[in-house]
Amino acid sequence: MANTSSAKKATRKIARRAAINKNRRSRVRTYVRKVEEALASGDKAAAQAAFLAAQPELMRAASKGVLHRNTASRKVSRLASRVKSLEA
Repeated sequence: MANTSSAKKATRKIARRAAINKNRRSRVRTYVRKVEEALASGDKAAAQAAFLAAQPELMRAASKGVLHRNTASRKVSRLASRVKSLEA
């Protein structure tokens, strides 16, 4: 258990940041899942719309430090290629 007042404050800050990061990570997963479901159903329009919504969400998570930027870029790239292959 934290003894000093600064350590107690630090634990409060850490808990707050962890909750925010958990929320952001969950939000990203939801958007990615919507793209996956649209791809699985074979609906081109829905997949494209879901991808256009998911891409900024992934990049926002990267800019906020929830995801590494290379990880976010990789996920965007792989989703984009799958959406494109569905359209072909």
